[in-house]
Amino acid sequence: MNMAEKKEKFGSSVAAAGSSMEVIGMGPRDEDGSSSSSSSSFRTAETLLRLLPIGPCVAALVVMLHDSQTNDFGSISYSHVGAFRYLVNANGICAGYSLLTAIIAAKPRSPTMSQAWTFFFLDHVLTYLILGAGAVSMEMLYLAYKGNSAVTWSAACGSFGGFCHKATASVAITFVVVACYALISLISSYKLFSKYDAPHPVANPIKGIPTATFHA
Repeated sequence: MNMAEKKEKFGSSVAAAGSSMEVIGMGPRDEDGSSSSSSSSFRTAETLLRLLPIGPCVAALVVMLHDSQTNDFGSISYSHVGAFRYLVNANGICAGYSLLTAIIAAKPRSPTMSQAWTFFFLDHVLTYLILGAGAVSMEMLYLAYKGNSAVTWSAACGSFGGFCHKATASVAITFVVVACYALISLISSYKLFSKYDAPHPVANPIKGIPTATFHA
């Protein structure tokens, strides 16, 4: 058997082995080193996770929007409290952002480095936004329930119990949104730093100032 026949026979064996691997499910792997089925499952899970906060966001928003009370002591509405207005706006922004990013994440293509960094940055910004809304609203509720004798601020919930109960429900739902966004931030961090290297400082050839460079 000459050399050409040996090469042809070896090539046929390799092709047959490759066909056998495809039959048992060991298909080609994508550039991230994960199988296409795993990538699809991860993309589906991320899309569902990004859709998850929309329900709680809308619920917290609607409950707070309808939070008002009028009685013999006067009238009060969520719009009279800056913290509650902030909570309504934050939940609306988060609901819209969740829907937009879920649509983008559902697209069957690998994210670019710029998209991964954008998701990472905005996910964390929105997490702190909704966390701040929940925290400041909870502080206002504490003052409404307990008052503050040092500044002669009396407890308002004794007179406006229905208002305080709705506000408490809205704040509690908002912290469910916070938990969802914390998970989303972890997912975007994992996707970014598992695929791209951390930036390496290099000396600027003109001014000698260290700058960060990114490597895929």
